[in-house]
This record gives sequence, C-alpha cells and structure tokens, in this order.
Amino acid sequence: MITTDIAIVGAGPVALFAIFEAGLLKMRCHLIDYLPQVGGQLSEIYPKKPIYDIPGYPSVLAQELIDNLVKQAEPFNPAYTLGERIEGLEKRGECDFVLTTNMGTQIQAKVVVIAGGLGCFEPRKPEVAGLDKFENGKGVSYMVLDPEKYRGKKVMLAGGGDSALDWAIYLSDLCSDLTLVHRSESFRGAPDSVSKVMKLAEEGKIRLLLNSNLSQINGDDILKSVGVVNTKTNEEQVIEVDNLIPRFGLSPKLGPIEHWVLNLDKNAIEVNVDDYSTNIPGVYAIGDINTYTNKLKLILCGFHEAALMSHSAYKYMNPGVKYTMKYTTVQGVNTF
Repeated sequence: MITTDIAIVGAGPVALFAIFEAGLLKMRCHLIDYLPQVGGQLSEIYPKKPIYDIPGYPSVLAQELIDNLVKQAEPFNPAYTLGERIEGLEKRGECDFVLTTNMGTQIQAKVVVIAGGLGCFEPRKPEVAGLDKFENGKGVSYMVLDPEKYRGKKVMLAGGGDSALDWAIYLSDLCSDLTLVHRSESFRGAPDSVSKVMKLAEEGKIRLLLNSNLSQINGDDILKSVGVVNTKTNEEQVIEVDNLIPRFGLSPKLGPIEHWVLNLDKNAIEVNVDDYSTNIPGVYAIGDINTYTNKLKLILCGFHEAALMSHSAYKYMNPGVKYTMKYTTVQGVNTF
C-alpha cells in the first residue's frame, strides 16, 4: 500500500499547484488521475490554447502552464498514479483514509483532496453497435496508456482533434498498418500537426479516410475488423485491425465520487469557504469540482483555494501545533 500525507484526486493545474502549497508546509502529496498524463483538460483537450488570466502571464499556452506547474512542484517530490480511476474512499481509524483505484492500487493518506476539475473525464464513444464488447483489453481503447503495445500492430484511430493527430504522428513509426478516420475534410487540430499527418498519408505511412464514420465492428472474443463508411459516396470498406482507438474527446462525469456521502449540489461538492473543507472531516474539494456562493470556475480561483486548503490540512494533521506563516521571499523553497 502506498502511504502519503495528502492524496489528491485529479492532476489538473489546481491539483499541481496544491503540491507546491502543501510542500511549503512539509506535506507530501500523491496525485491520482484517470488520464494517462498530468494536466487535466489543459493537456488532454486544448494543450495549445492560450490562457490570458494567469497572474504574471499576459498569455500562456495551456500545456506551457502545466509544464511550469510540474516544474514548480518538483522540489517536493510528488508521486503520481496515472491512468487509474479512484473507485473507493474508506476511513480507517481516527486519522487515515484509504483510496482504492479501478486497478486495485491503494493509497493511504491523512488528508484527501478532491481536485477533479469537472469530475472524472470519460471518453465520448462513437455510436457503433457492439463497441462495448471489445473494451477491456479486447481491442478497443480510448486512451493510449502504453504506445509500445501497438508496435507492429494494425491500428485504427478515429477523430479529428489534436489528440488524434498527435497519436497518428507518433504511432506511424510503431504500427505495421495505421488508419486515421475523420468525419470531415478539415481537422480541428494545430495546422502543423495537420501538415505532418497529410505528409505521412502522402508517403503511405497512414491510411487517411476523410468524410468517413465508423459503421461496424467485428470479431469473436477479440477485435478483428472495423467497417468505415464514406458519408459522401455511402461506400463502405472493412479494414482488418488489431486495435481501435476512438479519440472523440472526453465527457466530464462525477463518477464514483457521487457515492462518497459528500454534500452535493447537482454535480458539484459543497464546501466551507473558510478552508474548502467538505462535510467529511479531512476531505477537501478545490477547483471546478466544488461549489459555494459566488463561485467562479477560474484557474486562478482554484490556486487561491489550494493555498487555503493546504493551511487547513496542516492544522488538521497537526492539531495543537502552532504554525507561523513565512513568505517564500523570506524562507525560500525548502525541499524535504
């Protein structure tokens, strides 16, 4: 079992900044996120989107902000469990929580912080009959957790955003046969990525099917082939594949958190604005996943919440211990 001071559910910008704030108070953090990388929405959905309301940055790209937050947190040696979703939260004894993931990983912590943005992001699935039958290791995956898994395989990607384009470029060197299916003639991704994909298609390294949708999925116990129909000609072709990776974005859902006996308002967690604690002592919620009067879903507001939460968590973990806050301009950033 993994042990830590603070277990943070989520690995978006607010969660990453919480590592820094907790680290200043000598508390170690372990982050758990269902996505295969840190960054939450910023990295998964719009990494190249400029953000204009981060103090000190007239403009900063979403992924650049994430990279800087990761670097800022590094002195405090955070740990990460990625590609796994928290399923259970259990209180053990007077001061410990145990979180269990869908992969059976267990993390024991004195404090739990829910920083899951809009909730647990679940993949948007194409409307193809029988798709679910081939999930869970039988050929259909919605995230690329281990690219080496696709080396020498026949793979089909579906989607037209940055993620689909980026993975098409990356996997073109690993797969024996790679197909990219997109419903339109134009892509939503970065122009540079589009140009690279077009060049790979011209070189024969990618089979590019535009104006096309997935129409059928075939196989017995494992995936064998996928049907693709051209929406202009209605012509359908069936392509042999080992793996299908639909990349149609993510849909936020509260997920298992909904069953944790937290006070909820619709799909958000109610908190005390004094310290962003929930109705469960030792459990906090920061960022877009919480709600209170005059709540603003802004990253900079989440940073403020992370700071107040950290000081409250310190008091919760160290009852009766007096702490005098010192500015980083005075004490610097002391590592563990």
